[in-house]
Amino acid sequence: MANSKYDVIVVGAGSAGAALATRLSEDSSRTVLLVEAGPDYANFDELPDEIRQGHATGTDMAVDPSGVHNWAFTGKATPLNTEMPVPRGKITGGTSAINGQVYLRAIPEDFDMWVADGNDEWSYEKSLPFMIKLENDLDITDQYHGNDGPIVIRRYQPDELVDDQAAFIEAVTDAGYARTHDHNHPASSGVGPLPLNNPDGIRWSTALGYLTMARDRSNFTISADSHTTRVLIENKKAVGIEFEKNGELKQAFANEVVLSAGPIGSPHLLMLSGLGRREQLEAVGIEVIADMRGVGQNLRDHPSVAVRWHAEDDFPMPDVETGPQKTALRYTSKDSELRNDMIAVMRWNSPLREFMMSAGLYLAKAAGELRLISSDSHVQPDLDYHLLDHPYDLERMRAGVRMQIELGKHSAYQGILKEVKDPLSADLESDETLNRWLLSRAQTMHHISCTARMGSADDPMAVTDQYGRVHGIEGLRIADLSILPDCPRANTNSPAMMIGERIADFMSK
Repeated sequence: MANSKYDVIVVGAGSAGAALATRLSEDSSRTVLLVEAGPDYANFDELPDEIRQGHATGTDMAVDPSGVHNWAFTGKATPLNTEMPVPRGKITGGTSAINGQVYLRAIPEDFDMWVADGNDEWSYEKSLPFMIKLENDLDITDQYHGNDGPIVIRRYQPDELVDDQAAFIEAVTDAGYARTHDHNHPASSGVGPLPLNNPDGIRWSTALGYLTMARDRSNFTISADSHTTRVLIENKKAVGIEFEKNGELKQAFANEVVLSAGPIGSPHLLMLSGLGRREQLEAVGIEVIADMRGVGQNLRDHPSVAVRWHAEDDFPMPDVETGPQKTALRYTSKDSELRNDMIAVMRWNSPLREFMMSAGLYLAKAAGELRLISSDSHVQPDLDYHLLDHPYDLERMRAGVRMQIELGKHSAYQGILKEVKDPLSADLESDETLNRWLLSRAQTMHHISCTARMGSADDPMAVTDQYGRVHGIEGLRIADLSILPDCPRANTNSPAMMIGERIADFMSK
């Protein structure tokens, strides 16, 4: 870091931040510093197996819960599940370097909702070119997909599917749902293989896809193992950041600071810098620069529970070397006005010899909160998700679980699924007993978002405008999932990268 003053500092090298910094540094006249709290592996061969191989554990999140690559947060899911693990990537590539590699886009109706909330630049039509720009889809070439972007996408084809995945598609189609070969088509609904960013079993993170393009640029600097403690703000203008590196407290300065630390890290840094709810800041001794009521509010995610079956005794469990095969049903719950408000995913766990159908709720009614509890940047904020804290959320999830139990009785699963392991018969006796089971099992789908949402300056709960600029603070933006008004009906890795691309374009005009 020979240069102590940059045009732009980007904090966080994850899904959005790596995309943003790479695109900004395409302008050779703009100096860009990308700051990442975790380690950086400069080439593919240096990557640890748990990061490089998408099938490292056969689970949704690859990393050791206590390992160096995981922030290892915890949160309160429900009153009956108060110690929920919240893994987030602490590495260049961020959570895209440790995730389950599902590459689902937000659907057009998601963009419609953001526009209706006053963000007309985020229509599907205006955002589609950036979704196309970031991807290299190996299977589909049409007006909706890209074929030369930095993130490689593929799908398991029907003749590649292992038995339980093929059985899921058969059971679901026999139940009357349509088949889809492309979950990322704007009109798609139904059952089919999920698009995955894992060519040849490699987890294709933004560190591989984006940062590889930027590393050799003379105007681009990565500072890894650098824990940002706060944004430096003078007279309501961001002038740089303070961060810890090699045991020392350092500062770097820039004309503009962009927080891409994710929907936990970005609002946390705002609060540590004096931007947030006055009562929370004063309670821990932080000087209030701006009483911003929306910081940390509107926490959104996709609640998920899993119906589990024992595998038949003589069934050969799938080999994790085949990668994280996942087929999914995206569907609209009964009487819902929200298209594709539910998802069901078929998975296996070979070490436990069990199969799972995870029921996921898109567009939950309930919202949670992120609260500051310490002025120490190493102390995580309190994460209270409020999952299923709404009668309609419980209603849709009850229906989803009961549907999945029926799907598991289909003849296609003969010789694969044994008896249901969880929930027990007693859990299914009534809505009340099933509610208790749901509240004790509900988990994050790892799609936390919306904790510093965008909106107009006269909206007291909006933290940024639609260009990511923090209201009332010059030279400070947010570019990650924090700014969304609601969680999209998709896994959030692809939307996060799209946000990085979109904000980079705003900043280049």
